[in-house]
Amino acid sequence: MAPVPSTPPRSIRSCRGAATWVHLALAGLLGPGAMPAPAAQPPDLRPYPPAAAGERRWWLSVETTPAAAENLRVELVVGRTLLVDCNRHLLQGTVEEESVPGWGYPLYRVKGGSPVVSTRMACPDQVQRKEFVRLAGSPTLVPVNPRLPIVVVAPEDLEVRWRLWRADPRQRPARPF
Repeated sequence: MAPVPSTPPRSIRSCRGAATWVHLALAGLLGPGAMPAPAAQPPDLRPYPPAAAGERRWWLSVETTPAAAENLRVELVVGRTLLVDCNRHLLQGTVEEESVPGWGYPLYRVKGGSPVVSTRMACPDQVQRKEFVRLAGSPTLVPVNPRLPIVVVAPEDLEVRWRLWRADPRQRPARPF
């Protein structure tokens, strides 16, 4: 899968306070008229459990047709902005899929999110810079269901971002050697 080139924002909104609806306009990818009009209201988040103390609940919604959603995935990018040097920094933690009790809807819960691990190169005379540091490990790719939001529960100090991925429908042969 290759990332979908897009100009929409790469972040999602927290469910703290008033709900904010995020709409990803895929009209450039699917062609004019292929996208429904943006919904006036955010999706119904009542089936999803509220965040516990020390956690925040995040959600995103990808508006598309069911046929187009078959080739789409959302990569959840969880991390936090830190001051870093020339070393490579990562957070220890995982994103685990759970099922909402009584509903069966998927819910993604972030476990961990600290401590920060890094390489240990010397960085003489280098000024520290702010950088988004993500969880270590394989990317978390989530299937797109246009009828349901994607809900993520994470520790309060973490931020949830996302990227949209699209599978190429063509299959190409590999060459033996």
